[in-house]
Amino acid sequence: MSGNKFSFSYLWALIPDRLMVLIKFGVTGTSGLFIDFILTWCFKDGLHLNKFLANAIGFTAAVLSNYFINRYWTFKVRKAHIVRQLPAFVAVSLIGLFLNSGFIYVFNNLLLIDFYISKAIAVLLVFFWNFAANYFFVFKAPRE
Repeated sequence: MSGNKFSFSYLWALIPDRLMVLIKFGVTGTSGLFIDFILTWCFKDGLHLNKFLANAIGFTAAVLSNYFINRYWTFKVRKAHIVRQLPAFVAVSLIGLFLNSGFIYVFNNLLLIDFYISKAIAVLLVFFWNFAANYFFVFKAPRE
């Protein structure tokens, strides 16, 4: 029986490295999504701040959380100096914020889709920008 032992590590080993990075990036992004949505809701509906300011606060907290999780777990790039890497991550994230806010504006203000549905659509669309920019630019492993 011990020869037929089922192993999840064997299944994980079958997943190509780049796909595993995408999956981890998605898991990390999901954790950031929860932080983002909870804080956005607290500031927009709880404290009645402007929806775009609330969106920026939630987004900023998620960015900081996501940076450290991506650095140490998703991409495992520890050789790069945080002093250079964090600003690059923030720059990519700020571009993502502008894209996110633009999508929310279009969906919510022009197409009259519910704010939170608009935000969810925007997050999904911006995910692809964030992954590509982080994979190829921010967390690119140094050549050895």
